[in-house]
Amino acid sequence: MYGIVADVERYPEFVPWCAGLRILRREGVPCGEVMWAETLVGYKALREHYTSRIELDPAGRRIDVTQTEGPFRRLENHWRFAPLADGCRVDFSILFEFRSRVLGRIAGAALARVMSRMTDAFEARARTLSQ
Repeated sequence: MYGIVADVERYPEFVPWCAGLRILRREGVPCGEVMWAETLVGYKALREHYTSRIELDPAGRRIDVTQTEGPFRRLENHWRFAPLADGCRVDFSILFEFRSRVLGRIAGAALARVMSRMTDAFEARARTLSQ
């Protein structure tokens, strides 16, 4: 699962509402890699892009993402992976606040549906790649 989440360049292939993603820069660090990526997200006529800093720590089984530029006042997400005998436990947390109150209300109303669809997308990707 770590590899699926860390492979951000593939997100447009399977993550709902991810219309595009490009890596701007990569940097090796002692615990893994840091990259900066520009992501285009969209739903119907609404399109936004943002830039984020992504810290990959494969040994620590951690991925931390922070927006550096974009429509959010704050956007962070944190992934933690713990191996289990029959799979993997994934802990995911997200903190976000839009600059626009209108966009915040729209997104807030749909948050549960968005999170469910994204969870389903990552699980489906894992099933596809394991076959």
